[in-house]
Amino acid sequence: MLKVLLVDDEKFIVQGLSVLIEWESYGYEIAGMVYNGQEAVEFLEKNQVDLILADIKMPIMDGICLLKKIREENLSDAFFVILSGYGDFSYAQQAIKYKCTDYILKPIQKQQIFELLDQVKKMYSTREEQETEKQKMSRAYFVRYMQELLLGRAEPEALAYISEKVSFSENIRYIHMELETGEIRQEPQEIRNYQKAVYAAGRQYLGMEKECLVFMDIAGREEWYDIGFVYDERTARESGMNEEEYLQHFLDVVSKNIPVRVMAYAGDTVNSIEDISQSFRTAIMAKSFQKFNIEESILYYSEGRAEAGGGILSRNIIEELLKAVEENDSRKISEKSKLVYREMKKHNMDSDMIQMNMNYLLVNLAHLGMAQDESLNQNEIIQYIRENAFETNMARSSQQNFEKFMQEYGEYLSELRRNVSKGVLCNVEKEIKEHYQENITLKGLSQKYFINSAYLGQMFRKQYGISFKTYLNNYRIEKAAEYLLRTDDKIYLVAEMVGYHDLDYFINKFISVKGCTPTNYRKKSRGYL
Repeated sequence: MLKVLLVDDEKFIVQGLSVLIEWESYGYEIAGMVYNGQEAVEFLEKNQVDLILADIKMPIMDGICLLKKIREENLSDAFFVILSGYGDFSYAQQAIKYKCTDYILKPIQKQQIFELLDQVKKMYSTREEQETEKQKMSRAYFVRYMQELLLGRAEPEALAYISEKVSFSENIRYIHMELETGEIRQEPQEIRNYQKAVYAAGRQYLGMEKECLVFMDIAGREEWYDIGFVYDERTARESGMNEEEYLQHFLDVVSKNIPVRVMAYAGDTVNSIEDISQSFRTAIMAKSFQKFNIEESILYYSEGRAEAGGGILSRNIIEELLKAVEENDSRKISEKSKLVYREMKKHNMDSDMIQMNMNYLLVNLAHLGMAQDESLNQNEIIQYIRENAFETNMARSSQQNFEKFMQEYGEYLSELRRNVSKGVLCNVEKEIKEHYQENITLKGLSQKYFINSAYLGQMFRKQYGISFKTYLNNYRIEKAAEYLLRTDDKIYLVAEMVGYHDLDYFINKFISVKGCTPTNYRKKSRGYL
């Protein structure tokens, strides 16, 4: 129901209007009846209304002064209609100046009120649509700029936009969360629904002012169902909790009633949103460098601590394993992997010491990768380690998994040295053009063309300047735009035709590429906007 405020110094007119119309049948309800402009101001300071019907000539504060005060002080965004027995055009001029919706002369005809109510309902509906569209656009821009900041590719305008929207303390960090199904078989759409539920719960937890700091799919990995948020020490302090308590409570709330495990990986603390990419990168590192035998739901990674290195394990033992991996000597890799694993068990290391040694080992593996192909940067190598160390559960107290990853990394280094022909990329591009509407993945293509998926992804990014997933999304959106221009098919059908089975996800991707919703894109192309 739309709420109406009646304002007139003649009580019989106010009361007459209240009973003249069957307000509810038109979707309205009388929220209040007052008898001068000052009383209307006092009412609006405590109550929200959608339509104000006010007389012009009233004691204490007349209708024009009331309208002016409302507009200048933003007391209400309600539609405002002047009711007056005065036909002087100067009143109408002043009313128009302050965005008066309509100007009706007394005596009021019943039909005029009916027409007015219909008009206001349509205007209200249009305003709501525009506000929803504006919020979607604002959210899409915020997410896009934040993604650029997190990935370390932001232009100055991105930083300025984010800083204008949200203020941060000097201690912030990125928290990367993912859904882990373990051995339970789940359909992709089911996991996507769980991801949406966690995302919605996170936004609700942070509240209206901070909900913009929760994101989905920021990492840009098709096989990940990630949710992330920017944690601010000030928010925890205001909640009366320390960091550990706050993050655990946040995780408990967002994962409630979710039938799969939600893991959180905390990046390094940074002093400015400008440096949030460092925290994002180390949050992803934390995902890779999980601890042996540790069932904690929140894991941290600190670059400073990782560089500190080996601890109890002999550095020679680790370096022998690294040499075997670089030489891709399968026998030596097996032998040295077993030795490293036995040493860890032999010293009965606690979780912190195991983490320290694993970090040292994995960081050095990343350095080995960079040494093989100078055109690769650290993030590209980390991407490979992140994917494969995690997928093999290397850090989950399994000697077989530990050794398997080392053997695979030896093969990966060999591939870097061979620098596989970029002719494969032509085949991949052809696959996208011919099968974009299908569920094609980088992993599936890598298997088809017998190349490591992470390395194929790195080659693709170097060739096209964007990731495989972004390229595929952009291609699908361009195809969707063609369908929108050439057909009258509903939006959800267009989404399905280009390979999207989640309408919300499709709309967000369309906005990020085209700058507007699919509906508005179609309207603009046909001259409706």
